[in-house]
Amino acid sequence: MGEVTPSSSLGDRLDMAQVGRRYRKHLEALGRKRSTLAAVEMTLRVWIEPHLGDRALDKIRPEDMEDLMRAMSKAGVGVKSVRNYIGTLSAIFRFAMHPRRKWATSNPCEVIDLPPVRISEEIRFLTTAEVDALAKAAVAGEHQPLDRALYVTAAMTGLRQGELIALRWQDVDRDARRVRVRRSHVLGEFDTPKSRRSERSVPLSHRVASDLDSWRLGTQWGSPGDLVFAEPASGEVLRRGALMRRYRRALKAAGVAPGHRFHDLRHTFGTAMAAAGVPMRTLQEWMGHRDLATTQRYADYAPNEREVEMVDRAFGEGIDG
Repeated sequence: MGEVTPSSSLGDRLDMAQVGRRYRKHLEALGRKRSTLAAVEMTLRVWIEPHLGDRALDKIRPEDMEDLMRAMSKAGVGVKSVRNYIGTLSAIFRFAMHPRRKWATSNPCEVIDLPPVRISEEIRFLTTAEVDALAKAAVAGEHQPLDRALYVTAAMTGLRQGELIALRWQDVDRDARRVRVRRSHVLGEFDTPKSRRSERSVPLSHRVASDLDSWRLGTQWGSPGDLVFAEPASGEVLRRGALMRRYRRALKAAGVAPGHRFHDLRHTFGTAMAAAGVPMRTLQEWMGHRDLATTQRYADYAPNEREVEMVDRAFGEGIDG
C-alpha cells in the first residue's frame, strides 16, 4: 500500500524529529541496507534530534545549519562526517518537500557552505617486506594459518575487511584466476557490497592462490559454500574484535608501525597497483570505488616516465647534486 498523502495541517504539526523518524521508516520500506539505516539512526539520535528535534521544518534557517556544523566541529567531528550528517539532514528536507507530503517549503542545507574536503589525504600502506613480516608474525594458535592467509589476501586483492570475512570458497575461481566479490559482512549481517561497483572481481595472484590453497588444506571448512576465513573451531563468521587484537599483536611482533589499521592493507594494494602502472580506471574497478576521484588518491604512486623525461630535458644533464 502506498504512503497516504498528508494534509497540510499534518505538515504543520510535524517537527524535525517526527519527520526524521518517518524518513528512516521510508528508507526501510525501500529496502535500504542495514548499514544505511544504522547511519541515519545514529545521525538522528546524536545530532538532529538534540539540536533541531522540536523545531518545525519551516522554522529552521541556514544559520541553524551553520550552528549545528560548528557544534560538530567543536566536538571533534571530521570534515567527511560533518558533510555526511548534513547530507542526511538535507535528504530529510527533500523527503519532506515531496509534492505528496509538502511538510516543508525549502531546504536550508542547500544554501550553506559545507566544510571543504581535503583534496588529498596521506595514505598509509605497508611495503611488500612489511606484509611478509606481518604474515610471518601472525599470533600462534589455531588462528595462525588463517591470519597469515588473510593478511596476504587483504594486501594483494584490496578487498575490504567485510568483503574478506564474507568470502566463500566458491568465490575463489582458480580456473579464471579471479576472486569474485559478491557480498559483505556488515553490522553482524551478510549483505551485498556497499555500492554497485563494489560487486566485482579482482585478479587472483599466484601468491594469494598458493596461500589460500595451503590454508584450505588445513581447515575443515573447505567446501564451496564455506567461508574462506571461518572461525577454525566452528566454521562461523570470523570475530572481528579478536581478529583486530591479533592483528595489532602481529604488527608489533613484525616491527611494523603499530598505528597501521587493517584498512591499510587495502591501501597497500592500491598503491602497489598504481606504482606498477595499472590504469586508474582499471584500479577503480578492482577496488570497487564508486567514484574515480576516490581512486585518484593513488595517482601519485603511478610512474610517469614522460614527466621525468620532460624535467630532464628542461634542466639537461649539467646540474650536479
